[in-house]
Amino acid sequence: MLNSRSIAFRDFRNLNLLGLLRRYVRREALEPLAAGSIAPAIELEDIEGQRRNLAESLRDGPVLAAFFKVNCITSQFTFPFLQRIHARYGGQKFRVWGISQNHLKDTREFVKKFAITFPVLLDGTGYPVSNRYGLTNSPTLFVISPSGVIQISCIGFSKADLEAIAGLAGRASGRVVTALFEEGEVVPTFKPG
Repeated sequence: MLNSRSIAFRDFRNLNLLGLLRRYVRREALEPLAAGSIAPAIELEDIEGQRRNLAESLRDGPVLAAFFKVNCITSQFTFPFLQRIHARYGGQKFRVWGISQNHLKDTREFVKKFAITFPVLLDGTGYPVSNRYGLTNSPTLFVISPSGVIQISCIGFSKADLEAIAGLAGRASGRVVTALFEEGEVVPTFKPG
C-alpha cells in the first residue's frame, strides 16, 4: 500500500499544475518550432546544479536539446539511442542535453535507470523553456546550429531523424559516422510522442 501511495504522489508532483494551467488558458495553440526557426535562449540548471547556457555552448558546435517527461514511454524508448549518439559523438564540438519537465528526484531516477551520461537540465515551474519552444509532445528534439538556427526538429521517435542527428553529430565532432541502429535491433520507423 505504501508503494502505491508513493507512485501516486510522484505522479501528482510531476503534473506541474501551473504549467498545465498556463497551457489551458493560452490564447494561441502551441506549435513546436520548425527547422529553420531561431532557437530561443536556454539557461537552466542541470541535475547537479550546474548552470547551462545555450549561447555559450553553441560557440563550440551544435547542441541537441531533447525535451522529455520521465513517464513518457516514447521518451524512455528514445533516450538510450540519444545516449548512444552522445557516447559516439558527444563532446565539446557536439553536445546532447536532456531537458526534463519533471521533478529533480524523478529525473535523477530516470537518468540512473537509462544510464544517461549527458547533461540533463530541469525546465522551471510552468515549463518556461518548453513553452518558448512550443512543445506539445514528449519527446521533442531540436538540433541547434552554432548560428542559433534549428537544423532538425523532431516530435516523438523518428528513426530517420535520429539517423540524421547521428550523421550531423559525427560530422560536427570530426568522427567517423557509423550506423546508429545495430544489426538485429527491432526499431520502428516512427513512434508518436
